[in-house]
Amino acid sequence: MITPLPGATELKAGSATRPFFGVQPALVDNEGNPLEGATEGSLVITDSWPGQARTLFGDHERFEQTYFSTFKNMYFSGDGARRDEDGYYWITGRVDDVLNVSGHRLGTAEIESALVAHPKIAEAAVVGIPHNIKGQAIYAYVTLNHGEEPSPELYAEVRNWVRKEIGPLATPDVLHWTDSLPKTRSGKIMRRILRKIAAGDTSNLGDTSTLADPGVVEKLLEEKQAIAMPS
Repeated sequence: MITPLPGATELKAGSATRPFFGVQPALVDNEGNPLEGATEGSLVITDSWPGQARTLFGDHERFEQTYFSTFKNMYFSGDGARRDEDGYYWITGRVDDVLNVSGHRLGTAEIESALVAHPKIAEAAVVGIPHNIKGQAIYAYVTLNHGEEPSPELYAEVRNWVRKEIGPLATPDVLHWTDSLPKTRSGKIMRRILRKIAAGDTSNLGDTSTLADPGVVEKLLEEKQAIAMPS
């Protein structure tokens, strides 16, 4: 889709380079408006291309809903990208893994890396939740190392830690202490479930059959009831 031609395309570090023949990518804002020049946004394909899938067997509605419902008449796989003045593209990651906090884009992976660098933290997962003023607030699920206990002092310490590691904008608005995170049997964290729990959208958590331990979800829901949410 976006790839160099060996021996012909000049490479740039980290870039997927330019679109292949017949592929027409574009960057759009959250409303689907095209973004011109050197910029960053949601990566879409604006026209059909050679070898494009036309449906999902037995479920065309799901095919349309998954890839064509976010932006009208455009294919969207969920990725964001950056484009430079030469038309080279860099994939920045899943759009749902990028938070927009007060107009600033923050990667959840960067915040998670800062959290797990704290000597008392074993694991962390970060998601965004709606915020009336900032657009999105930062909600962090945190698992402590064995023998460590949550406390108001540790809560403040962890928030200040991230603030120093990345900056004030990356400071978590909520720290959700938990013993474990919902994972598949292969060890992948199910962020879809974490986003729904954090946002209070628990009426339909979707398919949980692939969870290694379904009981983790119930525990998270119980813990969420005691958490004061940012206004």
